[in-house]
Amino acid sequence: CSQEGKAAGLVLPFCNTDTMNLHLAEIALHVAPGAHAVVLMDQAGWHLTPKLELPANISIVAIPSKSPELNPQENVWQFMRDNWLSNRVFGSYDEIVDHCCDAWNKLVEQPWRIMSLGLRVWACGL
Repeated sequence: CSQEGKAAGLVLPFCNTDTMNLHLAEIALHVAPGAHAVVLMDQAGWHLTPKLELPANISIVAIPSKSPELNPQENVWQFMRDNWLSNRVFGSYDEIVDHCCDAWNKLVEQPWRIMSLGLRVWACGL
């Protein structure tokens, strides 16, 4: 949530419908009681498949394909790559996962960073 500087995510080995369902379930756990989340998604096949198990407290808004500038998450990924994930050599898969988890946890500890990277006036009416 860019407006509140909150994050929910999972480090997973690949992207598909099953992992997207896990991710949506994780997001749903972090939505405040009585609130409803809107998740912006590009048009990756696993984002918009009818096989998604959409939690009751989440709605998906599909953004146009090939328009990463509309997706605030792209800024988050770029920041993480630039600051914590690029130019590294890993000795094992477990090292990669551990490093990704560490980077994610650093981001979660910086709510102001989440807000600065993801806030869009058009998305929240500010």
